Amino acid sequence: MTTLSDFSATAIDGREVDLSAYAGQVVLVVNTASQCGFTPQYEGLQKLYADYADQGFTVLGFPCNQFQQQEPGDDASIASFCDRSFGVTFPMFSKIDVNGDGTHPLYRWLKSEKGGVLGEKIKWNFTKFLVGKVGTVVGRYAPTTKPEKIAGDIAKALKA
Repeated sequence: MTTLSDFSATAIDGREVDLSAYAGQVVLVVNTASQCGFTPQYEGLQKLYADYADQGFTVLGFPCNQFQQQEPGDDASIASFCDRSFGVTFPMFSKIDVNGDGTHPLYRWLKSEKGGVLGEKIKWNFTKFLVGKVGTVVGRYAPTTKPEKIAGDIAKALKA
């Protein structure tokens, strides 16, 4: 069975990160963008991270420029924006594709585990996937779902 631990990704600072580092944790994986109507969700994501990190929860942010070029900057400018505008301290990764031929393997797997309104396609920025402690996808949330609405599911996954 494939789990989150089977993947790696490039951190926003250029380091390669083996996602097995998050084994045993509850993880919220989100494709993000700095110039999107949903960008203020960074604040809610950071609050979830702050509220639950000490219980074994993390958020992994994956910038993506595939939706109306709403993430045009390079990794350094994205990291600076997230820090300056929202005080983001959860792990951020290098910009990736979440749809099409260049889809990052992590997102290929996430979409195959939990389809959405558009089947296996990601509809927009700030689509969220909740991964449970054993590394399997337990939930998928629309871009319009505010982070605070996921708190109950996170708490339940942390108790599982």
